[in-house]
Amino acid sequence: MGIGRVMSEREAHVTLLGPTEIRDLAELLGIVPTKKLGQNFVIDPNTVRRIVRTAGVRTGESVVEIGPGLGSLTLGLLEVGASVVAVEIDGRLAAQLPKTVQRLAPDSSLTVIHRDAMHVIELPSAPMRLVANLPYNVSVPVLLHFMEHFPTIVAGVVMVQAEVGNRIAAIPGSKVYGAPSVKAEWYGSWRTHGQVSRQIFWPVPNVDSVLVGFERRERPLGDEAERLATFTLIDAGFQQRRKMLRQSLQSVLGDTATASEIIEAAGVRPESRSEQLTVHDFLAIARIADRHTKIH
Repeated sequence: MGIGRVMSEREAHVTLLGPTEIRDLAELLGIVPTKKLGQNFVIDPNTVRRIVRTAGVRTGESVVEIGPGLGSLTLGLLEVGASVVAVEIDGRLAAQLPKTVQRLAPDSSLTVIHRDAMHVIELPSAPMRLVANLPYNVSVPVLLHFMEHFPTIVAGVVMVQAEVGNRIAAIPGSKVYGAPSVKAEWYGSWRTHGQVSRQIFWPVPNVDSVLVGFERRERPLGDEAERLATFTLIDAGFQQRRKMLRQSLQSVLGDTATASEIIEAAGVRPESRSEQLTVHDFLAIARIADRHTKIH
């Protein structure tokens, strides 16, 4: 039996959520979507299937979903036969999700963890992919947290605010390139996969959304100490992004003369600005700085 046949049989047993079902579930739970939790529920099955297809999710894969809400995307993942671990901060939503799945996707593999995603450092299974509609206010920290703590995640797709998504996937030199861009690059390659209509959400947000896909590097750029040192430099550099590196990094590397010496030894021009550097440049500076400290 081929994968295509397996998927078609599963699809016959899974029902996705539409606008009416989403509103009925919210009313049942007494939920009024809040901006504080970034609750904008997806009400369009076609968009759900687009996300799952873009993420390349296959039958039998373990997927972690952050913020499943009422279960729109969860059902889409289960529809193709994935095994889903869903992390949900809202107790009412976490309690309802297994009931919704039991009714609309019986015999599916779902585990719900009721917790703040930023505090999750262990999961019951090793996820291969991360697929999520991330709340606008915490999308970057949550994404970087999961990339850091779950190295088995090799790829995925997240739906985020367009401004945030474009920043994550930005390249050096672009106007929106910043600390999130460089930190994301530590883990792998990122690219946008098109905008998503505001109308597929309830309630309709006042911002645009995009899909951002990623693939993890086959080998880490460095060890944990090097990552922490590199991220410290990235934060310092972009806090004063308009200044030359020798000025913006002196708070971490010492005075301007010492900073210039270290930056130059790393093969980077001290007159450069942070938005011109790749993650490799910041790592090179971190390694020279570490050697410089040991020498002195």
